[in-house]
Amino acid sequence: MLGIVTLAILHLRKEKVRSYDWESGDLVVFKYKDIRKLTKHFSEKLGEGGFGSVFKGTLPNSRAIAVKRLKNLQQGEKQFRAEMSTIGQIQHINLVRLQGFCIEGEKRLLVFDYMKNGSLENYLFHENSNLFLDWKTRYKIMIGTARGLDYLHEKCRDCIIHCDIKPDNILLDDDFNAKVADFGLAKLLGREYSHVLTTIKGTRGYLAPEWILNDAITAKVDVYSYGKLLFEIMSGRRNIEFSDDGSYFPALVAEKLNEGEEGLTQFLDKRLRGEADSSELARACKVACWCIQDDEKDRPSMGLVIQILEGLLEVGTPPIPRLLLLLGFTKQNKSQPRVNQDYTFSTSSSISWNSQDKASSWSPKPLFAEAAQQKPLIFNQV
Repeated sequence: MLGIVTLAILHLRKEKVRSYDWESGDLVVFKYKDIRKLTKHFSEKLGEGGFGSVFKGTLPNSRAIAVKRLKNLQQGEKQFRAEMSTIGQIQHINLVRLQGFCIEGEKRLLVFDYMKNGSLENYLFHENSNLFLDWKTRYKIMIGTARGLDYLHEKCRDCIIHCDIKPDNILLDDDFNAKVADFGLAKLLGREYSHVLTTIKGTRGYLAPEWILNDAITAKVDVYSYGKLLFEIMSGRRNIEFSDDGSYFPALVAEKLNEGEEGLTQFLDKRLRGEADSSELARACKVACWCIQDDEKDRPSMGLVIQILEGLLEVGTPPIPRLLLLLGFTKQNKSQPRVNQDYTFSTSSSISWNSQDKASSWSPKPLFAEAAQQKPLIFNQV
């Protein structure tokens, strides 16, 4: 009997998870064996992306956590710990906070707060009526996401470019506040274009032209992706989708704005049944179209985006991006476009997607006089 009791005690000790000071605010360094237990051997998978897979876990105090198991990292332990220390210091209400990490051998794992309402993706692209977002909530998410990005771009010691803004990386807390996730992860991979582009090749529908053309990138690539995100929040459909007649949603919005602000409700998610604040809708459409301008200098900063969405600044009607004209997505130059498997576009009148063509294809000369008259970007304070 004594032997059985002894074995039972040893078993309990073996299974016991180390006590971590989660409430101190300091970054927690986890043991890999503990993370395995907290996630029940990674049994509940929440999602998967270019940087790795995410699993749900539960701390001994019943607090839920999200564990991201990273892949394809070449960093040494010292450099990884330094990056974790930097990312761990970034705190903002609209950013998912890093709470801890694990590094053992080749294993690299990150521990975050668990977001009960999941990602924005689930609410935009699924017909489940239980996952419906009204206009007020959508607009709050637009502003919250912008605030999170503005903090990364302007308020951190070094500008942090997210590099992968999309609905799947916008998480929602219990009150549906937007929380930008996966920021700082591109920095872990390094700045080699081939590595980064390969990692996020599944989301090229959000990549700015200069990124695809392999030019140097700035924070304005996030602004471009944010513009594409706004189209999806408004419409409830992916920005790479086309209507039955071959029309492309961002191009339709850009053309409609150039005709006037009436009738923008036709572009809303059908589940909204046309119910949206008309002023907010017009602002969101204008911001989205300014954000996807071809030249990064014509795109607003995220700080300006916040002011426009909040009604503190007025913005003029944006020109139709030249890329949409060149690709034949507009009424001025109509042809049937096609989305390639890597989410780039091709059409009979399309430009080529390589750096050798950019000198002729990306001339700053506008294709129509109206575009020239509407530049430079001008904002009027309310």
